[in-house]
Amino acid sequence: MALKKSIDAVALRSVEIRDYPRDLAGLSAQLRDPDPASRRWAARDLAGFEKAGPVVCAALQDEADPSVRAALFTTASRLGGNAVVQGLLPLLRCEDAELRNGAIEALAGLPEAVAPYIEALLRDADSDVRIFTVNLLNDLRHERVPVWLTQVLLEDPEVNVVGAALDVMAEVGTPQSLPALRAAKQRFADSPFIGFSVDLVIGRIEQA
Repeated sequence: MALKKSIDAVALRSVEIRDYPRDLAGLSAQLRDPDPASRRWAARDLAGFEKAGPVVCAALQDEADPSVRAALFTTASRLGGNAVVQGLLPLLRCEDAELRNGAIEALAGLPEAVAPYIEALLRDADSDVRIFTVNLLNDLRHERVPVWLTQVLLEDPEVNVVGAALDVMAEVGTPQSLPALRAAKQRFADSPFIGFSVDLVIGRIEQA
């Protein structure tokens, strides 16, 4: 007689029951589910909805679970566009460093969409926002990055903002950057830190 396998010996995959409609409204509601796993699934699935950007960005401001945050940032990056940029920019003012850094990373991957906002950010009244914007420029693959950094070197009144710009200029500076670098050194003649940093950047450019 042929042996029959016991049903108990067969590994069965559990079937996940989803209680929310798989449309934009349903997934938006699921982002408020008490279960982080449910919210994470919603964050991932929203990548398939072109108009989900504002919903995803709004959820980031209230989400505490790191895995859900990561899924939301991934979806925001995939959606891209102006709505996502507008939703992420307020996070530059967030005191939560993890959330703020996630926004900077996501924005850096959207160079064309974020470019129209850079000059205004570099003139923001909050020097911390200006520093975070310079940090964004460090990873932003856009042809105007050296131009924006030059703006900082020539105009920004805060030594910490200019110092941050010099860190980035060390990586992207060109011979065309030299006049702005020398002007920054002159503007902050009483700052040994700026003087040292400018000399270091100029040396790297001239040796390249």
